[in-house]
Amino acid sequence: MILDDFITLTANGLYCRYADFYLDPQQPVSQAVISHAHADHAVSGNKNVYATAPTLAFMQLRYGKNAFKVSYTIPYHEPFTIGGVQLTFISAGHMPGSAQVLMEYKGVRYLYTGDYKLQADDTCEPIEFTQANVLITESTFADPATQHPDPVTEIKKLADIKVNILLGAYGLGKSQRLISLINRYVPQKIILVHHRIMPINAVYKSLGYDLGAHQLYNRKLMKEQKEYIYLVPPFTFDSYLRATGVKRLFASGWKNLQANEQDTLFISDHVDWNDILQMVNHVQPQQIWTLHGDGRQLKKHFENDIFVKIMA
Repeated sequence: MILDDFITLTANGLYCRYADFYLDPQQPVSQAVISHAHADHAVSGNKNVYATAPTLAFMQLRYGKNAFKVSYTIPYHEPFTIGGVQLTFISAGHMPGSAQVLMEYKGVRYLYTGDYKLQADDTCEPIEFTQANVLITESTFADPATQHPDPVTEIKKLADIKVNILLGAYGLGKSQRLISLINRYVPQKIILVHHRIMPINAVYKSLGYDLGAHQLYNRKLMKEQKEYIYLVPPFTFDSYLRATGVKRLFASGWKNLQANEQDTLFISDHVDWNDILQMVNHVQPQQIWTLHGDGRQLKKHFENDIFVKIMA
């Protein structure tokens, strides 16, 4: 029997009362199961953290000694137990080490996706599928009107821009994917990287990911017009609002983050509407619980077939 309160949303985040642990807690807790290392899913200060090796490595880079008190490195597909619940990490395809969390309790399988994507990405493990009774899915772009374009087609747009480019992107995950895509599909571009991103790239290298050619930003180089792309995190991108001699672009799936209407770069690391429907087809759930977005469109779409609960 599916337990409606198996996972509940509390002030600290998603909580499993049947085994006293949290999924991606928003505040430090005693037992935290972390799906991936982005800051909105992996906070510092948890006592016991269960995560994949890449997730722990990124957390240590970001938080240092405050990352966690005790860590448990859990490979994909190796079940572990907290309380009376058996958990298994399954690749989510979002970034290195990102994991869906399969939770099995009294014969019922609950699958928490964390953030995930179905698009191909050379800079992380591809998504894997498993069946579950309950699919607990992110719904960031759960709207029929949202369909992500092909990232290769998007990145090739950069070839038509002959001035230097100031390219904004989130430092962990998106930046590395962009470096790899640019090197593969627009190799004439020279990638200069903000100093805050370079240590993350070093972790990628230690994990076995070859991003391709890039170098630390040099102010003198950017004064030339030589097909340079200066890759910067959001806070730096915003500080160059009035930059001259460059074309400003921000790589994201969000329309409001595009810097101008003439030159857009829609590259998302989340599932779109069709991806979610494909995920449902693979998981074959009896129920869908939605998080991190608006689940109303999914509820309407499946109203005659699958029960949809909007958690957040």
